[in-house]
Amino acid sequence: MSTAIHAMVQRCRAADYAPLVARLPSGWLVMGERQVFPGYCLLLPDPVVPHLNALERPRREEFLSDMALAGDAILTVTAALRINYAIFGNVEPALHAHLIPRCADEPASTRTAQPWALDWGAAPEFSETLHEDLRRRIATAIARLRGAA
Repeated sequence: MSTAIHAMVQRCRAADYAPLVARLPSGWLVMGERQVFPGYCLLLPDPVVPHLNALERPRREEFLSDMALAGDAILTVTAALRINYAIFGNVEPALHAHLIPRCADEPASTRTAQPWALDWGAAPEFSETLHEDLRRRIATAIARLRGAA
């Protein structure tokens, strides 16, 4: 089966995906194609598997550890209050984790809303012009955190 997740992983492997943030032990961290919240990222496993429970325990722990590390980096860079983590796979039946920074300065109408209730079509598309500095700062924070581990 081929999904958008498979395609993104292929492009990351080829170093042909502008939203690519970092290679992690379990896969790839990429910025979301729609930046509904600045710093929104996805963690993609490599190789792609159908869901979290398809990973053997060591790889599963590695994926979840990488997810938390990426969240730490995004927290640092965005000064978010928290990261919303989500793993669904209902639309794209391949494991991927959403990391969504939530900030204190969000409008009251979105502060308590779950992210999928928002208008993603109105969110800015990832753009190297608009998001390169943020992408680079997240990558730098990941490198720093990995070096400290």
